[in-house]
Amino acid sequence: MSPSRPTPNPSPLSSSTAGLELLSSAVVLISADRSICYVNPSAEHLFSTSSRQCLGHHLSALIGDLPGLWAALDNALANNWSHTGQNLTVTRPSAQSLHLDCTATPVDLPPARLLLEFRPIDAQLKVAREERLAEQQQVNRELVRNLAHEIKNPLGGIRGSAQLLERELDDPEWREYTQVIIAEADRLQDLMNRLLNSHRMMHPTVVNVHDVLERVLRLIQAEFPQVTVRRDYDVSLPMLTADREQLIQAVLNISRNAAQAMNEHGVVTLRTRAARQVTLAKRRHKLALELQVIDNGPGIPVDIRDKIFYPLVSGREGGTGLGLSIAQSFVEQHQGTIELESHPGRTCFTILLPITQA
Repeated sequence: MSPSRPTPNPSPLSSSTAGLELLSSAVVLISADRSICYVNPSAEHLFSTSSRQCLGHHLSALIGDLPGLWAALDNALANNWSHTGQNLTVTRPSAQSLHLDCTATPVDLPPARLLLEFRPIDAQLKVAREERLAEQQQVNRELVRNLAHEIKNPLGGIRGSAQLLERELDDPEWREYTQVIIAEADRLQDLMNRLLNSHRMMHPTVVNVHDVLERVLRLIQAEFPQVTVRRDYDVSLPMLTADREQLIQAVLNISRNAAQAMNEHGVVTLRTRAARQVTLAKRRHKLALELQVIDNGPGIPVDIRDKIFYPLVSGREGGTGLGLSIAQSFVEQHQGTIELESHPGRTCFTILLPITQA
C-alpha cells in the first residue's frame, strides 16, 4: 500500500480571497510589478471582463494608462502605506467611461502586494441619495402612522355619536347630515386602516412572479376596460420568495396609478427581466428580478417627482397619495428598491427584488 500524499496547504492568496467574493465593491489584487493576481465578481461586473481575461496582465489592461496612479502605487509600496485616488477616469474603447475612486492598501499575500478597491462615484452618489430619501420617508411614515393611531379613536366616537343622534331625529333632512358624518367617518377610517396595514407582518412563500402579474392584469382590465395592458415577460425567471399579497398590492397600486394618470385611456406594459450583480440594501446579489410598470401617459409633474413616494403626496386631484407610499413600503420589506423615470409619453416604475436560489 503506497503512502498517501500530504495535502498541500493553500496559498495565502487563495485562502484569503474567499471573503472578497461577496463584497459589493470592486476589488483587484496586484503584484509589485502591477500584474493582476485576482479580481472579485464585482470587479468583473464593473469592468465588463472576467478573471480568465485579465489575470497575469498588467493593471493598465483593466483601467488604461494612468501615470499619476502608477506613481502613487509605487509610493504606497515603497512606504507601506495606503493611498486614495479620487475621481479617476477610466476610458474604455467599446463602453462608457468610468469615474472611480480607488483605495490602495498594502497586503502580504504573495504574489499580491496591493489591494485596490474601486468605487464608482455615480454609484456612491446614488447610494447616498437613496439612504437620505429612505431616512426621510421613514420619518414621514412613522409620523403618519402615529397620526393614524391618534385619529382612529376619535373617529369611532364621532361615528357612534352620529348614529345615536340619527335615531333621535325625526326630520329626514336632518338625518341626511348625520349620514354624511357617518359616511365621511367610514372613509377616514378606511384611510387610517390603509396607512396602518402597510406595516403588517410579511408572510413569504415561493411565488411565480408572472402569476402575480396575471392577477394584476385581470384586476386592471376589470377596473379600467379602456386601458390596454401588455405583457413583456422573461419566462425563464426562477421562482421568487415573497409575500404574494404584498407583491400583488404593490404592482396593482402602481398600475392603477398609471391607468388613472392616463384618464383611463392608454397602454400599460408589465415587463420582467433578470438583473445580475445588483446591490440591494447594501448587499450584493448575483441575481435579481427587474419588474417594470410602463405607461404612455402624460408623465409625473416635475415638482412632485422627488416626493412621489411620500405619504399623502399625489399628482391627481382627489388622490389620497397612499398607493405609491404603500407600494414602496412593501418593496422595502422585501429588501428591494423601487425607482421612477418619467417624462411626457413614458413613465417607468422599476422594482428590483433579490432572487435567492438554492
